[in-house]
Amino acid sequence: MAKETKKIEDLSDDELVAEITAQTEMLFKYRFQLATGQLENPMKMRGVRKQIARLKTAQRMRELKSAAAASA
Repeated sequence: MAKETKKIEDLSDDELVAEITAQTEMLFKYRFQLATGQLENPMKMRGVRKQIARLKTAQRMRELKSAAAASA
């Protein structure tokens, strides 16, 4: 888990947004496959949702950090 967090912290802001977009598209594909009965492992959706949450948390932490720095 710590390795994933470190990788996310190393991403630039643009890379972070691109990764969120890519993971969201992957989740859409998994949901579509689940609805059509083609998804072999539904647990993949859980992992993608958790990854999106990690990425959005990192994005929000950066926003808060920059807002705190701007107000100081």
